[in-house]
Amino acid sequence: MMNGHPVPAQMDSDLLHEAFRSFDDAAATLQQSYQTLTSRLEQLDVELADRNEALRKNLRVNEELREHLTAIVESLSTGLLVMDEAGTITRCNQAGTQLLGLPHEQIIGRSLATCLKDAHLDGDVYPLTTQQGAAVSLSQRALQTSDGRQAGSLALIQDVTAMRELEDRLQRRNRLAAMGEMVGRIAHEIRNPLGSIELFASMLRRDLHDAPAMRGYAEHISSSVHMMNRLLTNLLLYTKPDCSHRERHETEVLMLNALTLAAHAVAGARVDIRLDVNPLASHMWCDAGQMKQVLLNLILNSIHAMPNGGTLTLSARPTAEATSGGAGICLSVSDTGIGIPAAQRSRIFDPFFTTRDEGTGLGLAIVHAIVEGHRGRIDVESEDGRGTTFTIVLPNHHTTSPLPIQASPDLSFSEGYPASELIAERLLVGEETSA
Repeated sequence: MMNGHPVPAQMDSDLLHEAFRSFDDAAATLQQSYQTLTSRLEQLDVELADRNEALRKNLRVNEELREHLTAIVESLSTGLLVMDEAGTITRCNQAGTQLLGLPHEQIIGRSLATCLKDAHLDGDVYPLTTQQGAAVSLSQRALQTSDGRQAGSLALIQDVTAMRELEDRLQRRNRLAAMGEMVGRIAHEIRNPLGSIELFASMLRRDLHDAPAMRGYAEHISSSVHMMNRLLTNLLLYTKPDCSHRERHETEVLMLNALTLAAHAVAGARVDIRLDVNPLASHMWCDAGQMKQVLLNLILNSIHAMPNGGTLTLSARPTAEATSGGAGICLSVSDTGIGIPAAQRSRIFDPFFTTRDEGTGLGLAIVHAIVEGHRGRIDVESEDGRGTTFTIVLPNHHTTSPLPIQASPDLSFSEGYPASELIAERLLVGEETSA
């Protein structure tokens, strides 16, 4: 020191120490900041990895949800079409393409009106009818976002054929029930005076044995009364078929008995007869008398439909179709006749509807009533000039052993030819039967 003041060298050393100390402090602070930044960066990396994993998980969930919703949309039996704000179809599910009857590429990118016109569904009759004959309904509504903005529209095309058939069947049943009640009352009212007419006609026949001409008039009266009684019996059978005596019977025997009853019609027709009874349908649960009536009416209809000859086929097979009694049996009566015109098929089971001048129009109505009385159903398929098939599906209960039925007595023609022998002649057996 000089005169109490530090020398320059000492001052430089102090300054240098101070500088190093400041540098060390700054370096320590920088090191701490670096460590803090590194720690934060590692934390951000972890958070980013967690968020990326969450995002990937959300993407997987969204993809699975999209695939699930797509599967639901594609599996719908209702056609679904999505349109944008301009009315252009942007999406159509499989049912939509099937109901429209157009390829998928001819639907996407076009307007709904154009597609309906191409599918011939632009008529004014509701429900609309496809080229395949199915009845479809069309409904359309706007699509909106969560904030209320319009985001295009949605069209639904639904096959309502079965629903319309059920509605028609219900209307028909209600209509026929009212008609049947009225007919039943009238039939009962007419039967009483017919009984008196028959009584007095029999008395006249007895008292006019010495007047053959007058006795003939009385016999004509009795004959007409019997004919009226048969008609009334059919009317009452239609209104209230008695199917309460159901037992297990041999299917083939029922068919042969019905054929024997129809022998008078078979005699004058060039008709071959085939029987095809599946062994699993060898027995059926029914009212034998009523079922023979059903088969007889269907056989007679088939014979009348083959004026130039043909083949009549009676078949039976088991069916897994659900019926009110569980497993069912399916009976079919087919012919190769003239067929039923399409315009008449919806009315053939209506009472008093007939296309023959001599018919009463009750045969198929009675068949329908008896089948429904057995809790079954009857359908018809026909093609003009190719033939007709009536199919009956009935519940088929099972018991431990079959109850045999009595064969119908042989019917004879005026020449004395047994009906059963005629049926045997016309019956195709062996290999041909299984065809």
